[in-house]
Amino acid sequence: MIPKASSGVKLGDPLSDHFRLTAPQKKALSHLKLDTVRDLLFYLPFRYDIGGEGSSIAGLAPGMSASVTGVLEKLETRKSWKRKIPVGEGRIKDGSGMIKVMWFNQPYLAKKFVEGTVVRATGKIGGSPGKLYLANPEIELADGLPEGELFDQRENKDSDVQMFAMYPETSGVTSLWFRHALDRVFKSGALEQVEDPIPAAILAKYHLPKLSSALVWVHTPKSDKDATSARKRFAFEEVFLIQVERGQERAKQAREKSFTIDAPQEDIQGFIDSFSFKATAAQNRAIDAIVSDMKNISGKGPMSRLLEGDVGSGKTAVAATAAYAVVRTRPSGQTFGTLQVAYMAPTEILARQHFESFIKVFEHNPVSIGLITGSGCYKFPSKVFGGNPTAISRAQLLKWVANGEIPILIGTHALIQQSVIFKHLALVIIDEQHRFGTNQRKKLARKDVAIPHLLSMTATPIPRTLALTIYGDLDLTLLDEMPPGRKTIITEILGPENRALAYERIRKEIEAGHQAYIICPRIDEPDPQKEMAIQAKSVTAEAERLGNTVFSDFGLDVLHSKLKPAEKDAVMKDFVEHKTDILVATSVVEVGVNVPNATAILIEGAERFGLSQLHQLRGRVVRSNFQAYCFALAESKGERTRDRLSALKTAKNGFELAERDLMQRGPGELSGRKQWGISDIGMEALKNLKLVEAARDEALALVREDENLKSHPELSARISEREGKLHFE
Repeated sequence: MIPKASSGVKLGDPLSDHFRLTAPQKKALSHLKLDTVRDLLFYLPFRYDIGGEGSSIAGLAPGMSASVTGVLEKLETRKSWKRKIPVGEGRIKDGSGMIKVMWFNQPYLAKKFVEGTVVRATGKIGGSPGKLYLANPEIELADGLPEGELFDQRENKDSDVQMFAMYPETSGVTSLWFRHALDRVFKSGALEQVEDPIPAAILAKYHLPKLSSALVWVHTPKSDKDATSARKRFAFEEVFLIQVERGQERAKQAREKSFTIDAPQEDIQGFIDSFSFKATAAQNRAIDAIVSDMKNISGKGPMSRLLEGDVGSGKTAVAATAAYAVVRTRPSGQTFGTLQVAYMAPTEILARQHFESFIKVFEHNPVSIGLITGSGCYKFPSKVFGGNPTAISRAQLLKWVANGEIPILIGTHALIQQSVIFKHLALVIIDEQHRFGTNQRKKLARKDVAIPHLLSMTATPIPRTLALTIYGDLDLTLLDEMPPGRKTIITEILGPENRALAYERIRKEIEAGHQAYIICPRIDEPDPQKEMAIQAKSVTAEAERLGNTVFSDFGLDVLHSKLKPAEKDAVMKDFVEHKTDILVATSVVEVGVNVPNATAILIEGAERFGLSQLHQLRGRVVRSNFQAYCFALAESKGERTRDRLSALKTAKNGFELAERDLMQRGPGELSGRKQWGISDIGMEALKNLKLVEAARDEALALVREDENLKSHPELSARISEREGKLHFE
């Protein structure tokens, strides 16, 4: 017998204590990380069926095709009175009524099922009003559903239709199972144990339902208004919790001791003036903000700043100026030596390019610069070869870093290995890795003397709501201006019939001595035995086809995520050195290297990418003052696809495209969401700037008053729960 729900149900109880679960259900629930009654309560639906998986019995009429969910009763077999054919019959009951089911010439079906089983029956409604029956219905069993009546199908005062919650499913558990299981939890009185993490005053201020009401409304809404109100509350809550975390991080960070960077302003300006180009107003604003932060005049602790800017907007020059300010500052209590900078890049080839860029930028202000990667170490300048870098042993490089002789060290994640020890690390610059927190900085610094400042940089356009939510512990600076003289990229949206036009332009660019990218959505062709054929070009097949036909007289290479790191580096090195003319790749080059000689890019299956991602890919060919071309080729001829892609031609910058992507494709398309720990309902909140700002304001105000949440134990528990889940996932 299935254990009955009772007032003894506790939120922390394992589900197996209150439901008889089959082996597939146990496996499915474990896969969904649903272990306790509380987990089940907070497993929210992602949409609602109007009328359920079909209709409520009370709304059926002759001639309708219907699917009803209910309990089978009074099953029997007989012969029809007129035609003497064998008939199986019974009835199905839901919360709105009951209807007869009849299987003509299939009497065995009435013997196949057990009375009291919950099923979904689909078929045609026969008979007349008052004498309806479901003819020869197909029956779908819902094995292991809780016994008892279906949940109350309450009278809907706001609508004539019934709403049925639909949940993310996996093999073993269905939405039907979730609805019945939750009905039993609600009837058990377990909701009385739910404590609300959001203070009542905040709920009242924004007209949000309390948690217990929201749980009922989100799982069993009487109306769309119920469901919307509940989802709004959960969206607010999720952003609120994140903002409380970020607020606590900022408050803790403000108490940390940091380095005071006091390089003379005239020296910093002289460094900027030494560039081979005139700094933009946006670059000057960013430099002023960073230098001011690192002086720490306000006493708010080490800088934590995120610098956003399109490809080619000059982030490296800003980072180099910040580094210069640091290495022009003496360590406290010393009249010799300098503070140090660590610059971490995501790949070896990018680290090498930053190394080369810094050597060039610092040519008028000589300083020792080191490079450390998995494949080797270098130092500039060389004592033997003058103004050139030289390869050195890892041990020697680490020795010079440890004693402070190398002020700037550039590298990959090799930087944070235990063997790398800095003497006076005052600034960490991170390329495309924004969640680099205080603990990681402590690990890098290796000393509790002071926490280094952090400058995180990205070329990925981030919508404002996402930046406010996810990077709430970072100050944001935008480089929203491109250097003068940079030509606007010519972007064309093409259909398959115009592919030859793109090929012709690519050929002209290569014949002029330039290079090109061709981007494909997938790596390999699909296996017809394992998956449906997808009309999307693959890197491997397309490279072979183009190399044998269209571009047989040019050098081609391929780049994709299945290659080993060393193989990727070798491919990119050959492309950078112009040993190959065309690189056929997946979006792995989205955040990539600086190849000024590449001036054309063809993106196959463009409709499969988000606008922000397309903008990132396009950025691969705006690295010089040559005229650049981007061809976005869509397989789909739909008007909606063309309209969406047309934004590539009309949007002013990547930030505008990011906002459009958020509204058009939804937040689910934004990359990296798993590491953020945001649910679907929380991601939807990012479309609502007012909601995000309200949650942020309330969270930061609460942290200012009660940083350790001593007066808000339930909120503190929920924060700890979030941190635990993020830690283990």
